[in-house]
Amino acid sequence: MRYRHVFHAGNFADVHKHIALLQLIEAMKKKDKGFLFLDTHAGEGLYDLAGPDARHSAESSAGIARLETAVAEAAAKGAAQPLHPAIRFYLDAVDRMRRRHGQRSLYPGSPRLVADSLRDVDSVAFVEVDPPTSRALQRALEAGEVPPRLPVLNADGYRTILSLLPPPTRRGLTFIDPPYESREEEQSVATALAAGLQRFETGVFAVWYPIKKQRDADLMMERITRGITRPTLTAEFCLHEADHAAGLNGSGMLVVNPPWDFVTGTQAWQTQLGSLLGAQGGSRVHWLVREKAA
Repeated sequence: MRYRHVFHAGNFADVHKHIALLQLIEAMKKKDKGFLFLDTHAGEGLYDLAGPDARHSAESSAGIARLETAVAEAAAKGAAQPLHPAIRFYLDAVDRMRRRHGQRSLYPGSPRLVADSLRDVDSVAFVEVDPPTSRALQRALEAGEVPPRLPVLNADGYRTILSLLPPPTRRGLTFIDPPYESREEEQSVATALAAGLQRFETGVFAVWYPIKKQRDADLMMERITRGITRPTLTAEFCLHEADHAAGLNGSGMLVVNPPWDFVTGTQAWQTQLGSLLGAQGGSRVHWLVREKAA
């Protein structure tokens, strides 16, 4: 069966992933020079959480819905701890998109969030291999405030790493977010990441991955990053305790060549996100390859 993200849209992993992704984008924007954002597994770009598929799984109730409720309740009580800017930035981005469409049940995928966040000097390449999904993504982007600077590419996302990197500006953020449906996916990610770094050693690469059992996730990251010598870290957020029977217990983001602004702020917003979502599993920012001292 073809993977459909609508069943998981707006869940806690989406919330974590999208906050992290927007923080990477904002860190890249600290320099005036433009950059390329390459999304290898873009998806549909826009999801209706009130639709039958999303309501059937109801995963957003423990994600974006719970977060919005918790933030509203904290504000009503006059909470002493202010909302972390990274979480506020994400919620504002979701709210702007919903107000533009006049529909509170919509949830943006990463392409829509990114397209609305980039500057004129930046460029994008949204890649989606499935033709119907690719067409849906094109429609979602055309409805946005900022039109895409490249058409949606209906192609193999892993192969585009070889064809589009390095970008002319020599600045770029490549986002790899596969569905992890097959056993071969891990090897595909490792191969693509190695190839991308060989072509573009100083580029920023972000890989999202699921955490079901912590030990398995740790071993997968070791295998995927084997041979990588550039600074590399993982930012992990677990809603449930490690090895809980829930299945998907956590969300991880592997980042190679992480911008310093991302490094310094991530643990703080992950900790607050855990409090707001009632997380039991904790969070961490873990260096796999540390940056060499100057």
